[in-house]
Amino acid sequence: MKLAIFRRIVLLISVIALALAAPAPAAELVSVSAAAADSPAPVPAQEILPSSRPQASIEEETAVPAGSAASQSSVRRHKKSKGLSLSQLLRKYPETLKTQGPRRKMIALTFDDVPDPRFTPQLLDVLRKYKVKATFFVVGSRAEKHPALVARMIREGHAIGNHSYNHPQFSKLSMNAFRIQIIRTENILQLLAGYKPKLIRPPYGDINEPQLKWAKAHGYKMVNWNVDSLDWRGLSKNQVKHNILSRAGRGAIILQHGGGGRGSNLQGTLQALPEIISNLRQRGYSFVTVPQMLQVSKSK
Repeated sequence: MKLAIFRRIVLLISVIALALAAPAPAAELVSVSAAAADSPAPVPAQEILPSSRPQASIEEETAVPAGSAASQSSVRRHKKSKGLSLSQLLRKYPETLKTQGPRRKMIALTFDDVPDPRFTPQLLDVLRKYKVKATFFVVGSRAEKHPALVARMIREGHAIGNHSYNHPQFSKLSMNAFRIQIIRTENILQLLAGYKPKLIRPPYGDINEPQLKWAKAHGYKMVNWNVDSLDWRGLSKNQVKHNILSRAGRGAIILQHGGGGRGSNLQGTLQALPEIISNLRQRGYSFVTVPQMLQVSKSK
């Protein structure tokens, strides 16, 4: 009797063990597979990220002006890591890259980052009052926004040059991006001024050899400067005067600004300009545009 009960218990345990080890019914497997098929596939990370980030315009940024510590540091890093230095480029391409004119009693006043309705009209007023013709290096995106100011520059006898479309550091651009900066801006200026400028001033004064070779092959002149007012720092009238008058000499190309980034203060340069003009005239200098100084056509 006891043996029979024991055998029944063993049989029952065996049946339960087999039931637990058996695979799921086919219907359940189909159900699981269908659920997996209906679930969305994981999206790669790069498809979730935005495809591009709009570039801020020059007005939306605090500009890093030519001569600033940040721009000089960046240019120094570039010089150390790639190609020829600026002084080496000047020696190798003396007819294409210019920082001054012939040693005659002439001065060329140049103004970057125009047009800017905060400062450019006041600057034009001073130049008209003192009968001085200057050279304005125009940012294409600003010219699009303020075409009347470009028209006024031309109407009042000033020369214009190309200062890129949105003020990037050229040496950090591909050749194609560099060409687009130049060509896009010159097409805008062709419509507004009636000509494509021969003169280019690279933002921050920074250019590399392949870009310089391209400019030479296409008939441009790259124009930097040899006297820096440092007016972008928001200097006082007397500081701007000192920076210019202590360095200006025969054939000087003087860098000032007629526009700036958000928060810029160019009152020092506006207030100093009449006295700078008067002082240099008393010293026997005449004022000319850069094309006049270099004896080149203003148009390409």
